[in-house]
Amino acid sequence: MTRSTLQRPRRILVTGGAGFIGANLVRRLLDDDEVDEVRVIDDRSAGDHGTLHGLPVTDIDASILDWTALRSAVEGCDGIVHLAAMASVAASVADPVLCHEVNATGTLRVLDAARAVGNVPVVLASSSAVYGEHPAARKHEGLPVDPLSPYAASKLAAEGYALSYGRSYGLPVLPLRFFNVYGPHQPAGHAYAAVIPAFVEAALDGQPLVVNGDGGQTRDFVFVDTVADVISTALQRGLTSAAAVNVASGEPTSLDQLIDVVCRVVGHPLVVHHGPERVSDIRHSRADVDRLRTLVPDVAPVSLEEGLQRTVAWTRGRMAARIALEGVAEGRDLPTMDRVS
Repeated sequence: MTRSTLQRPRRILVTGGAGFIGANLVRRLLDDDEVDEVRVIDDRSAGDHGTLHGLPVTDIDASILDWTALRSAVEGCDGIVHLAAMASVAASVADPVLCHEVNATGTLRVLDAARAVGNVPVVLASSSAVYGEHPAARKHEGLPVDPLSPYAASKLAAEGYALSYGRSYGLPVLPLRFFNVYGPHQPAGHAYAAVIPAFVEAALDGQPLVVNGDGGQTRDFVFVDTVADVISTALQRGLTSAAAVNVASGEPTSLDQLIDVVCRVVGHPLVVHHGPERVSDIRHSRADVDRLRTLVPDVAPVSLEEGLQRTVAWTRGRMAARIALEGVAEGRDLPTMDRVS
């Protein structure tokens, strides 16, 4: 890892900024007094969930594969966070060519746009999926990679392009391997850590939790505010890396343990139904975060319990707003509630 002498970025572009991680990052950047403008480029191909409603951002409704729109979005920026992606393993298996175009070619276009306007620093999202089923108890960045899906392969390609642009053109890059990110603005069924929004929404709706497999599989859950803090800190300090960096809590949590915490947070026991294991599902995933701690030693991860408390509070508000809107549509006389986006 290196610390750049580049100026602190004041105009930042977030690709995929209307998505789950992007929307939380945008809020974090808007709270930074050093940031003058936040731009977003997002084609809403994963749906428009109103995540940027009312925020003072420059919102460009376009794909990163649209070179004209992308080049215009990058112009004048002095920092880029590249989050736009096809983030579903299942979707990548169904359409591997499109996955490659969005995740690999899309990243290449972002990097080339950054180079074209004067080597603008790029922080980009990769994935723990690149490790595959490596048996190491902790997945450290020096392990051999073993992508098991087109999605994982495309993320590995994105990393490779970023690092090659760093070496070939001197482009400042920081590739981050996200583990299981969760938190507000993550709809149930989202590709990242889909189990948490699904569990929380079911628990609040009085529905049983559906577990694929025996519940013993483990994941390294990281709260989205921690991810946003890592990215924001890296941008403001001009941090770069000649190798990928894991972003995670460093603590494994089984689905059974996760259910226990969800029960405590929602305040009542939950019914659990077990189904068959998912095909190609990774049994255990835990990150070695030594490199991350060296990079940003003062960014402490939010605990799972605290992260779930914030997630449950947001989900409660979202569900209440949805019920209110449905009531208005049906002509029922319901109390006024603030809009939750």
